[in-house]
Amino acid sequence: MPAAADSGFSKMRVSKVAPLSQDGEDDIFRCCYVVLDEPGGDRHLVIQVGSVEGSAMVANLAGQEWARPMTYQFMAALVRGLGGQVRVVRLDRVVDGAYAATVEVEGLGGTARVDARASDALNLAVLVHAPVFVAPEMLDDCARRLEGDSPEAVMARRALTADPVTFRRMPG
Repeated sequence: MPAAADSGFSKMRVSKVAPLSQDGEDDIFRCCYVVLDEPGGDRHLVIQVGSVEGSAMVANLAGQEWARPMTYQFMAALVRGLGGQVRVVRLDRVVDGAYAATVEVEGLGGTARVDARASDALNLAVLVHAPVFVAPEMLDDCARRLEGDSPEAVMARRALTADPVTFRRMPG
């Protein structure tokens, strides 16, 4: 498989997580939007994720350490424990309307590409500082999703301008 940069993929970085709710919704029903930005560029990818995945990403971005490993810390430790390393995360396709990813892992047995939900792959990438690349088709899909006046488009556009959620570190 060609390198991500050779196949038209754009390097992106997770810039923020924005928890948003529809007007009149209780906070418990909030969803989170992960915003990826193109370093040195003006393109964005907005991904709606569950509140659990979004909360985990906020903690991971803040470098929160827990007394016991949480799911994504466990995943990263498992890869390391097996002698592997996450090389790259590619957000590379849309499956049933949801963004999907491929995580490339290098280990003792060679290189493997593992299918993942975008939210899981991004949480792992944040933890292990793996580069994130996005397929041009996904950037085009996101641009289309941001158009119009549908509730989904309005919420996704709000995510671009919303303040990121912050995380107060838990005492160790």
